[in-house]
Amino acid sequence: MLSTSAIVGLCLFVVAGAQLKAQTPAASSTKSSSSELVGKLTKELSITRPQARGGAGTLFALAKTRLSEDEFSKVSAAVPGMSGLLKAAPASAEHSEFSSLESALPGNMGRMAEAAEAFHKLGLSPEMAGKFLPVMTEFAESKGGLSTASLLEKALK
Repeated sequence: MLSTSAIVGLCLFVVAGAQLKAQTPAASSTKSSSSELVGKLTKELSITRPQARGGAGTLFALAKTRLSEDEFSKVSAAVPGMSGLLKAAPASAEHSEFSSLESALPGNMGRMAEAAEAFHKLGLSPEMAGKFLPVMTEFAESKGGLSTASLLEKALK
């Protein structure tokens, strides 16, 4: 009787492990799908992977606010793992040194202040955002064509 219970428990353990393993590739593919862009950024800009992920996420989040939903969906489709990159962007603080500046600036300039704050949190200078742009647009062009790269460039300039 004890051995039957042990066998049943072992079977449940094996089944649970198989289900977990079946779910793992989906989670890891999301992480690895943005690895190509992150790898390019780290190599070309000599920054860390967290800085590359956070910086790209910050700029994609900015682009999302400046593009129509349809336009951003084209950019998003060209960049595998977009949701993970967007989540990697540092959250903006409610009351930061940039908060008063954001509200004083016209239009989307306040969003640029938020991006500068995010880059600061990542240990990057705000000027570094300008170095991200060519790498990101080149990547978008290689994955989604010139029109997709143009959308991204339009949103971030």
